[in-house]
Amino acid sequence: MTLGRIVSTILFASLVAIFATRAQPVLAQASGPSSQKETRDDETNLDTQLYLLIATNQAVDDTKLPSSLAPVVAQLRASLPFKNYRLAATLINRVKNDGRLSLQWVGGPLLPSAAASANTPSFNEFKVNTVRLAADASGRDVVRMEGFRFGARIPIQTGTAVASNGPAAPIIHYENTGLNTDISMREGEPVVVGTLNLGPSGDAIILVMSARRSSKP
Repeated sequence: MTLGRIVSTILFASLVAIFATRAQPVLAQASGPSSQKETRDDETNLDTQLYLLIATNQAVDDTKLPSSLAPVVAQLRASLPFKNYRLAATLINRVKNDGRLSLQWVGGPLLPSAAASANTPSFNEFKVNTVRLAADASGRDVVRMEGFRFGARIPIQTGTAVASNGPAAPIIHYENTGLNTDISMREGEPVVVGTLNLGPSGDAIILVMSARRSSKP
């Protein structure tokens, strides 16, 4: 082997050793923060609030609403032709970041009517396939809900049955109503998800959603 080739071999080996030494810390730095972020995201929980508002032109016994909904109600009054709004239900739940949420419950009648009673409840379902923290184009925190679904079976009086030897009884049929969508919202700010009409009464269900990171583990 000539002297030139020996020198070239030594220089090549030295360059390889220097490159390997300098590259190793860079790889370690790249894997560290990613691993920490993954752990932090896994431990994040979100508190969600679903509000069911009933919009109506009839008089209501209690029109007092949570102060957090004041901007939403002002928006509704400016865009929808209803005189009154009442709070029918508030659902508070916790869900893991990138997790799912599913609820089913039986509630009192959503429609005020002479036929409404404990024997005519509503059957409700609320489901979100994925709840995820993200950032919008401006870098602000948002909560994305993919596969948001709300459904309800509402009792509707369609007539009156007259008995020959007893009082008249209302004829009740259950009608399905619901909403499916994907939404995103600023963290901690309530937003209107949708409006569902409630049969011949002319009333409507207003779905309002809010979510933010939990302050407690």
